[in-house]
Amino acid sequence: MSPPVGAAHIRRRGSVPWDVKGIALTGRTSFSQEAWARNAALYETIRTMPFNAELAAGSLSRARFRHYILQDAHYLLGFGRALALAAAKAPDPDAFVLFARAAEEAVVVERSLHEGFFRQEGIGPETFRATPPSPACDHYVSHLLAVAHAEPYPVVLAALLPCFWIYREVGRDIHARAAADNPYRAWIDTYAGEDFSLAVDRVIAATDAAAADASSILIERMHRAFTHATRLEWMFWDGAYGQAGWPV
Repeated sequence: MSPPVGAAHIRRRGSVPWDVKGIALTGRTSFSQEAWARNAALYETIRTMPFNAELAAGSLSRARFRHYILQDAHYLLGFGRALALAAAKAPDPDAFVLFARAAEEAVVVERSLHEGFFRQEGIGPETFRATPPSPACDHYVSHLLAVAHAEPYPVVLAALLPCFWIYREVGRDIHARAAADNPYRAWIDTYAGEDFSLAVDRVIAATDAAAADASSILIERMHRAFTHATRLEWMFWDGAYGQAGWPV
């Protein structure tokens, strides 16, 4: 669904032009632009995978969506902790506030959406507590926490960025082709909404700012972190579609 960058897709914030994905167009390639370009084929695989195709069509089975929201609730707890660690490593007050607020929103705001779906699906707190993180969820959360603990601030942001960015692009794509009566409209509207889009823009800008003074070696570490997290995004959705659990 990624449109080419052109005049029709550019908006301005002050004197700085931004493309449709919220990347500053400054005449040189930013980290975020290069990271997206390197992973464009992987994003397209995610966009067109069965889980997202059926979610857009409204034909995704309730069992698969139930598996997804249970695992996503587990994921958000770990994601919030990783964001809190990013805030702790932030080099300036603005970045600290950005990621501290993102950590709060990951746990409070997004879980309120899940609690709505939990009620709809008849999922009580005891069911959630009795459902362990799936292999894909456990892998993703463990990876983010390991990176957040052990890696420098720019690499932490590169690992966190795909969750924000890919969800926005998938949400926009699904929103554009979903019917008004899609049973998953609440999920679609959340991730295709302007508030979420602005939050993603801020994380992209923070990541590019962190990369601006990084060495070429550190930039490559950022790219590896971004690509690995993007692969884990695919694994998470694929695991939800297959309702994957622990084999032993």
